[in-house]
Amino acid sequence: MYMKKLKLLLVLFLIPTQVFAYSNRIIAGGENIGINVTSNGILVVGFYKVDGKNIKSNPEILVGDYIIKINDKSVNNISELTTEIENNIKEQSVNMTIRRNNEEKNIKMDLILSDGIYKTGLYVKDNLSGIGTLTYIDPETKKFGSLGHEIIESNSNTKIEVKTGTIFNSIVTGITKSTDGNPGEKEAKLNSSEVYGKITKNTKYGLFGDFTNNLPGKKIYDVAKIADIKIGDAKILTTLKDNNIKEYSINITKINEYNKTKNIYFEITDKKLLEETGGIVQGMSGSPIIQDNKIIGAVTHVIVDNVKTGYGIFITTMLEEGEN
Repeated sequence: MYMKKLKLLLVLFLIPTQVFAYSNRIIAGGENIGINVTSNGILVVGFYKVDGKNIKSNPEILVGDYIIKINDKSVNNISELTTEIENNIKEQSVNMTIRRNNEEKNIKMDLILSDGIYKTGLYVKDNLSGIGTLTYIDPETKKFGSLGHEIIESNSNTKIEVKTGTIFNSIVTGITKSTDGNPGEKEAKLNSSEVYGKITKNTKYGLFGDFTNNLPGKKIYDVAKIADIKIGDAKILTTLKDNNIKEYSINITKINEYNKTKNIYFEITDKKLLEETGGIVQGMSGSPIIQDNKIIGAVTHVIVDNVKTGYGIFITTMLEEGEN
C-alpha cells in the first residue's frame, strides 16, 4: 500500500503546473529589414517563345513548379541548371525532375537551338529579395518573426519554399505615398553584409528564423492574450526614415478571432504618419501593434480601396508558428 501511494505522488510531481508554447515577454521590433531568400529548387515563373515557338513538355510544366534535377543530377541554382542542360543534351531534350505540391514528377523537356544556344522557353528564379519590418525577437530563444504573411513570388503568385535566407540591415531612404487604389512603398538602401538573422521558414503567418546578431537593448513587452485586445486606441512601431523607429497612433475598429490571419481591423489616425505616407505602404508589413503597453499583433495588409485602413495578425499566432 505504501509503495502504491509513493508512485502516485511521484507522478503528480512530474506533471507541470503550467506550460507555455512560447515566451510571454518579447522584444518588439519595428526595424526596417532587408530580406534575401534562396528557394528550395528553381522556381518556374513564366514562359517565353523561342523563334516564335512555344516549347511543350509532357506533362506540360506549370508556373509554380520547382526544377530539382536534370538527368537525375540535382540542380540548386540557375547556373547549375544551365550547365547541366548544356552538358546533357540528347536529341534536343533533357529529362527534368520537378516538384509540384510536394510530389516529384519526371518529364521530358524539349529544347530549341537558337543563335547557337539551346533554350528551354522557361523564365525561372532561384532567389528573392525585398524589404519588410521585424516584428519581434524572443530574448530567451533568439527566435524572430517578421512580416506577418508569407513571401510570394509576384509573377507566379507562388509561396517561396525556403532553402536558405537572411534578414539584414536596411535603411529607409524615402517613401512613395499611398493613395486609394494605389498603395505606396518604402524605398530603402540594403546592406546585406550586416546580417541580423537566418531565415528558417516562410509561412502564411510570417517569416521566421534565428536572430544571430546581438540582441538590441530595447523594451521588452508583455504578450497580450486575444481576450486582452479591444476596440479603440493602439500604436504601431515602424520606420519611415533611416533606422528610426517611432510610434504612430491607430484605431482598432474590429477584432476577428476566426480568420487565420486578418484578425485586427484598424485605421491610421496619426496625422504625422498620414502626411508622410498617405496611409499604409508596402514595407510596413510586420510592424508591431501595441495596446495598453502590450504587444498584440503585427500589420499585414493594406485595404487597397482605403489605404488608411488595414489588417493585422494576432501576435500569439505568430509566436506559435515561430516556435513550432
